[in-house]
Amino acid sequence: MPIRFINAFLYLPLFLLLQCTDSAVKLPEVESPAQIKVVRQAAEYEPQEAVWLIWSPTDHLEGFSNEQVTLDIIKQLIPSTKIKVTAASDELYERAKSLIPASYLEGGQVELINIPSVELWVRDMGPVFVEDSIGRKVIADFNFDAWGYGDTTETETQIEEKYDERIGDHLDLPVISSSMISEGGDREVNGEGTLLVVETVEMGRNPNMKKEEMEAEFQRMLGVSNVIWLKEGLKEDDHTFRGPIETEDGYKAYTVVTTNGHIDEFARFVNDSTILLAQVDPADLDDPIAQENHRRMEENYEILQKALDQEGKPFKIVRMPLPKTILGEMKPGDSVYDYISTLDYEDGSEFPVGDPVRVIAAASYLNFLITDQVVLGQKYWKEGLEKTIKDRDEKAAQILKEVFPNRKIIMLDALAINYGGGGIHCISMQEPKLRK
Repeated sequence: MPIRFINAFLYLPLFLLLQCTDSAVKLPEVESPAQIKVVRQAAEYEPQEAVWLIWSPTDHLEGFSNEQVTLDIIKQLIPSTKIKVTAASDELYERAKSLIPASYLEGGQVELINIPSVELWVRDMGPVFVEDSIGRKVIADFNFDAWGYGDTTETETQIEEKYDERIGDHLDLPVISSSMISEGGDREVNGEGTLLVVETVEMGRNPNMKKEEMEAEFQRMLGVSNVIWLKEGLKEDDHTFRGPIETEDGYKAYTVVTTNGHIDEFARFVNDSTILLAQVDPADLDDPIAQENHRRMEENYEILQKALDQEGKPFKIVRMPLPKTILGEMKPGDSVYDYISTLDYEDGSEFPVGDPVRVIAAASYLNFLITDQVVLGQKYWKEGLEKTIKDRDEKAAQILKEVFPNRKIIMLDALAINYGGGGIHCISMQEPKLRK
């Protein structure tokens, strides 16, 4: 899901507004962020004001349109959900305006806003809306290092890191900040005080922090009181720079600039006491990727079986199948290829610059978006593919119907996004309504 660090053409002019005041006028005292006490982050299945999206600046793989996925999301959520779409440049603003149905824009169902960004992964560096002790909406702003591929001081990373602050300015909301690095796609809350995170992700981003220190910061920023640490995410979500991965046919393939294990690929709250957890189908165990996923997911299952919620109660765990491994090919000119060809690989391998390479899509049925009336999931079967893929799509949809009985389940083709390293959940961020 990470930033490409190429074609950093998405700068926008940033203007400093200077306000002059008469020295005789007494200005009201301004509350400092340190005085803000966060009490909770709402769960995704709670009532929402809107869903935020970023208009994609480019496709990750030729022939797979990120824009089409975004338009499909908008189409399926209108009219039940208000959509806020940000565009990083005047050019992208006008393109989005030309492709989003005019009736949505004119009717106020979709709001288009000009805010700088580099990529479309709003879940990770976008606004995390929390509630403070006096009932206000506040934005919790964690630090950002491009998913472990970059540095917090790099120009493109800074554009992404400031994205949520600029939304805070747009909405006139207070912002509290943390030097701790953390992305929204690795945090799953039940809205009552429990947070799920992944050890390899959070500790990898913050190698100089202890778990206890991170838990204290999660409490300060999100109002949680109970942090559950899962071990590892999916194998196909491993950092790309770790090296190519062996596939079922004995050849190797690259992950697509992935996050090293975000939780929204494999474990999700569907209510305050029920967790959906990925499970490998026994039929897939000839695949070495599936074998490793099986080991990791069963280890996480054991952790969740023993875990307790914020009130000391156990969770109900429902298993969700994983798709079969999806392989594709990338070549020079594909934005992901152009970035991963520049990496130094920890296993000592050399990228075959100029030659096509096999890649593994970040495919998952867990990377769904929950809204008030609709849940948007991902499907993978297309005409000509084997029936087992269609059967698994249908099984995943049926599980979503069972855990969300009062919402409409819509499965979308989001493979274009999967080839960028994420999914529907990764390119969206819900803005909750405050509790009355």
